[in-house]
Amino acid sequence: MRALRHLNKYFLKYKYKLLVGLVITIIARIFTTLVPAIVGNSVDVVQKYLDHKITDIAEVKSGLIINILLIIGAVLISALFTFLMRQTFIVVSRFIEFDLKNEVFQHYEKLSLNFYKKNRTGDLMNRISEDVSKVRMYVGPAIMYSVNTITLFVVVISYMVSIAPELTLYTVAPLPILSISIYKLSVAIHKRSTVVQEFLSKLTTFTQESFSGITVIKAYGIEPLTHENFTELSNASKEKNLDLAKVQALFFPLMVLLIGFSNILVIYIGGKQFIEGTIQEFGIIVQFILYVNMLTWPVATVGWVSSIIQQAEASQVRINEFLSQEPEITNSVTQKTPITGDISFDNVSFTYDDTNITALKNLSFEVKNGETIGIIGKTGSGKSTILDLMGRLYDVSSGEIRIDGVPIRNLNLNDLREDIGYVPQDAFLFSDTIKNNIKFGKENGTDEEVYQASKNAVVHKNIIDFSKGYDTILGERGITLSGGQKQRVSIARAIIKNPAILLFDDCLSAVDTETEEEILSNLNKISHHKTTFIVSHRVSTTKNADKIIVLEEGQIIQQGTHNQLISSEGYYKELYLKQLSEKEI
Repeated sequence: MRALRHLNKYFLKYKYKLLVGLVITIIARIFTTLVPAIVGNSVDVVQKYLDHKITDIAEVKSGLIINILLIIGAVLISALFTFLMRQTFIVVSRFIEFDLKNEVFQHYEKLSLNFYKKNRTGDLMNRISEDVSKVRMYVGPAIMYSVNTITLFVVVISYMVSIAPELTLYTVAPLPILSISIYKLSVAIHKRSTVVQEFLSKLTTFTQESFSGITVIKAYGIEPLTHENFTELSNASKEKNLDLAKVQALFFPLMVLLIGFSNILVIYIGGKQFIEGTIQEFGIIVQFILYVNMLTWPVATVGWVSSIIQQAEASQVRINEFLSQEPEITNSVTQKTPITGDISFDNVSFTYDDTNITALKNLSFEVKNGETIGIIGKTGSGKSTILDLMGRLYDVSSGEIRIDGVPIRNLNLNDLREDIGYVPQDAFLFSDTIKNNIKFGKENGTDEEVYQASKNAVVHKNIIDFSKGYDTILGERGITLSGGQKQRVSIARAIIKNPAILLFDDCLSAVDTETEEEILSNLNKISHHKTTFIVSHRVSTTKNADKIIVLEEGQIIQQGTHNQLISSEGYYKELYLKQLSEKEI
């Protein structure tokens, strides 16, 4: 139960609603327990008539009619308050589910990229959906039935003790056996629930990856193998669920058995006491039978609730595992930080934690506000890492990055990222309209701003050719568009922000040379007062930059303007001549 303490803050948040629910539950149960007493009274009235203690049949009929009306009234009032009880507790559980999902999602957003490299998307999704749903069952139905059961037990057993103490003792005798059985079954359920949730995460992850990579699966013709692997994982998950179901299946039969045994004790002991005269009225035995059966479902729910709590605890442990992880990138500055765009790297080194690969080694360079810097190098030379460090997606291992003379760690993180327009190497688009994907860069952007950004990215004509134009809904990850179109929509998304710093990570690799020239010409106009980083494998993309640096194994091996670099021997000149000859061919 320690893991579930995390939910105490939500119980405090909704404490008044829960207290109202408690009062409603008590009222509902009091009216419920009136019914057996009225039935017992009716039996006593009939018994007195048969024993000739009451001779007027009209008096008997009148008493029975009054009792029937009282039973109907008690049942209706009990039903009304039971409805209100469910509305109160279940609604609160939905509120807590909403709050917990938001807490998990917001924490996911704060966690650094290393976290996402170490954990699978399917597992993350499972914890915010399936695990939170399990927890909701605890904060809703489990608590509701627990309050209901406790209230009913207190009211019913108190009344039973007041009218027949000895018979009550025999009636509740099987309950300790029930408690011990529930405890042992709960331990077994907890273990099996944890395993079931783990396998569900594996199954979700496999399914998500298969759907995301369906193009590769079809291209390589490995549908049968993928289906075989899925079936194997599904069967393993099924077996674990069956193991859990077998243990859970013991609960209800056990409850019925013990309640049935209590009924036998009531009939035998109560009947014996009635014959001996210890119990004066036969209606008491009838009441006890009704009370014992009234306790059947609440007692049965004890096992069910115990099962829910065990599953919720297993799920909350998995949720807490991620909530306890502190983000590596934190925002320690609260005041607003204006950014112009003077950037300097001072002996910056960076090593990836997950691979232990050193991407940058003692890197130093400067870029002034309004300048464009081109970054060229072989695959794995550290080009993209520079851009990631600029947006503080990672923090440097050593050295320092300064913007406008201020260490990047001392800048307000929100302001920093607000002033950066970033176009990643792998253009990611959301399953939304093209217009909304572009406005992702500026939520309150006007249609005219969207159109102008698209024109600057040379994608406007492509978009208006679609039957729905800018209102075209894209498939998952923008699959509706070609590679070049996705890159250009991503560029438009960055441009519309009008940021102080533009970061382009090889975002023109999928467009033709003519389109590239047009985009670069437009970028040159709009980035006149912006600091621009252009990462590319093409010399043609970076040749107009104010400064170009060439990377190899995380270090600068050449730097200068395009004319300076092609006039000296080295990697840049070789790459330029190679690409020039390929273009001529």
